[in-house]
Amino acid sequence: MQRCVIIGGGHAGAQASTSLRKEGWTGQIVLLTDEDSLPYHRPPLSKTYLQNQVTAEKLLIRPQGAYKKDDVDIRLKTRVKRIEPAQQSIELHNGEHLSYDKLLICTGSRARTVDCMGAQLNNIFYIKTLKDIEKLSLAIDVKNTKKRIVMVGGGYIGLETAAVLKKMGHDVTIIERESRLLARVTAKRISAFYHNLHKSNGIKIFTQTNVVAFQGKDAVSTVLCEDKVIPADIVIVGIGAQTNTELAQEAGLLVEHSGIVINELCQTTDMNIYAAGDCTIGIEHHSGLATRIESVPNALEQAKTAAATICGKYKPVTAVPWFWSDQFDCKIQIAGLNHGYDETVLRQKDNKALSLWYLKQGKIIAADCINCAKEFMAAKKIIANKIDVPKALLSNTDIDLFKALAQLS
Repeated sequence: MQRCVIIGGGHAGAQASTSLRKEGWTGQIVLLTDEDSLPYHRPPLSKTYLQNQVTAEKLLIRPQGAYKKDDVDIRLKTRVKRIEPAQQSIELHNGEHLSYDKLLICTGSRARTVDCMGAQLNNIFYIKTLKDIEKLSLAIDVKNTKKRIVMVGGGYIGLETAAVLKKMGHDVTIIERESRLLARVTAKRISAFYHNLHKSNGIKIFTQTNVVAFQGKDAVSTVLCEDKVIPADIVIVGIGAQTNTELAQEAGLLVEHSGIVINELCQTTDMNIYAAGDCTIGIEHHSGLATRIESVPNALEQAKTAAATICGKYKPVTAVPWFWSDQFDCKIQIAGLNHGYDETVLRQKDNKALSLWYLKQGKIIAADCINCAKEFMAAKKIIANKIDVPKALLSNTDIDLFKALAQLS
């Protein structure tokens, strides 16, 4: 009987195990994860789970019975030591060798760690896994008192977590080394919106600020920056992710720009090995750019494609990339990739509802939509169908953009 082994128990790995059966795979499916939990939804970790609004069981992507029904052999707390492509085998850390006919790598990424003096002190946390949040929750709940929390990093994960902690009643400070929040992923107008949103909710923000050291006896008590010292009971580091590509690279697969190189069908440079999720890099269908897309929707789409390819079907990823983030009373939904934009058009209804459209040579390539769900849907349609939208129409909020598309497409 043929065997497909999936390395990684995140969104991509869980989806692939389901999709393989749907696409007709009749052989064995073995899903390996180094965590001690079944695959779970990660976005709620820094939001509802941190606030104790949901249980760990409610986070599960699928209950255990669903995997049993699909005859998926899930092995928890299992780490892979190496992939041996010539033998079509993998070696586990316990010394066991597991053969495969098809191998799917869904190793994702891990939190990027800070490298400075005092980084080993207690009460310095990262945001990535269920255990990370459980440890942070314990520290926050000690004596149930208001904590001075310093968030290092002003990206989406940092801002989301900061918003939740502020709503929980804590004193929150954000430190960002760039000149503005979200500097790597969005335009200045959106950065300014979120800066004002967090500041108006009582969060202190320091941009162009580098952390020099964490200070304290056993646990962190202050964050030393180049020009200031910030008191801290708890530090949370959210400075991005580092892809888990080591297994692939050591196995001789092509890895570039921190991603396992795949084609439109999620095939690697080995005919029997596939990859999906945050650990991959490939040509994005709509932009034509070689890029890594770190999002749950992309992980799910790639997992479906990989499963179909393994089963001999042709179902390339063609969905428009999209992302989302919830902060206070604002939801941002992002469609497309804004890489290389040369112009933006603002479409603003009021102080809490706006969209920013990214254009490249006059064509819409992406949109950031804050509290504008219909415009987000319009953006996905525009990008998917390469619809030309006049800039005058785009900025006119008196026109229902989604309805107007019917006349343009």
